[in-house]
Amino acid sequence: MTDISKVYSGKVRDVYAVGDDKLLIVATDRISCFDFILPTLVPDKGKILTKISVFWFNYLKDIVENHLISADINEIYKVIPRNIAEDLDGRSMLVKKGKRVDIEVIIRGYLSGSAWKEYQKSNSVCGIKLPKGLKESEKLPEIIFTPSTKAPDGEHDINITEQEASKIAGKDVIKIIKEKSVAIYKKASEYASTKGIIIADTKFEYGIVDGKVILIDEIFTPDSSRFWDKEKYAPGKSQENFDKQFVRDYLIAINWNKQPPVPELPKDIVEKTKARYLEVQRRLCE
Repeated sequence: MTDISKVYSGKVRDVYAVGDDKLLIVATDRISCFDFILPTLVPDKGKILTKISVFWFNYLKDIVENHLISADINEIYKVIPRNIAEDLDGRSMLVKKGKRVDIEVIIRGYLSGSAWKEYQKSNSVCGIKLPKGLKESEKLPEIIFTPSTKAPDGEHDINITEQEASKIAGKDVIKIIKEKSVAIYKKASEYASTKGIIIADTKFEYGIVDGKVILIDEIFTPDSSRFWDKEKYAPGKSQENFDKQFVRDYLIAINWNKQPPVPELPKDIVEKTKARYLEVQRRLCE
């Protein structure tokens, strides 16, 4: 049996080293907002995120290689002991270990969230000039690449320009990441559209394995993306969503100051959050 040890516990995922060249990533039912882990769990959230990520990793592997080795628990148990953690089935991925690129990649097809706030002030997003007169949630004239720093847990990521990202990760690496990210966003958006979902924006993480840039972490989940209901889409306002924005909106509505103590989520908010995540899984994966 391969040596295994816990190396990291993030906002949502616990990560174990499996030998020298693999990781076990376990998606928990934790949920985070505004860089804080909420004290309330969302039942089965980790399983939903894992199922969606595995679907996309397979769907998009013709465009960019990814870190997934297997999400089959029987395959995973061939290399790790069964007592390493409880409830691994459905929420675990055995993946290649790589060197993380310390940039968070954000791809935007629509004007929303922090991009909308920045646009209102400057008619630009991360140094990219946009036409005047765009409305909230409007489709952008073209897909834009807006990287941010990868801040330690508890600190805020900072939006940066493509040039600043190149200084951190290297010009050649950023060029590959930008091309691959735009390509997978296009392919995923076209597929999601046939399922009644608009992918307004999303974030990716990349790593380097054997000198090659690959996709890591999660991909096109309700934690990492804005998913809107295509049938109800109407520019000029915030949109009906199937993602974590629902929880953010609740926390804003109760006037939480985004400082400890972090409030519990009421039962109905938890149930409605789970229902939104399950709806994304149903539409995309079934």
